[in-house]
Amino acid sequence: QVQLETSGGGSVQAGGSLEVSCLASGFTSKYYRVGWFRKTQGQDLEGVAAIDSEGRTAYAGSVAGQFTITKANAASRPALIITLQMNNLQPDDTAMYLCAAEQSTSLLNWDEPPPSPLYSAWGQGIQVTVSS
Repeated sequence: QVQLETSGGGSVQAGGSLEVSCLASGFTSKYYRVGWFRKTQGQDLEGVAAIDSEGRTAYAGSVAGQFTITKANAASRPALIITLQMNNLQPDDTAMYLCAAEQSTSLLNWDEPPPSPLYSAWGQGIQVTVSS
């Protein structure tokens, strides 16, 4: 069973940068994808970025060029660290950010991040607040 632990986030002024990380463990398939989503009150989950086991990435048009998703092997345990680097943050980027994972799949043929129903494992949300 895939387990996801989120960290990072916080508060920053407009124009600043933050990152959120997702420690993903328990994969039993060599193929997977991990996505970052965000949710604001009253809005649906918005997929902002995703990355797969082959290193393919997909970004929502609203964050392309502003957010960067990367993956790396964790140093101390068999797990992946999926990091979302967020630059030039603006107040409308304020949201709860969540990571999600799905095994035995990829981003092949996806131009944008796959939607939330296509993920079965979810981490806890982490708050990102951008003040003007």
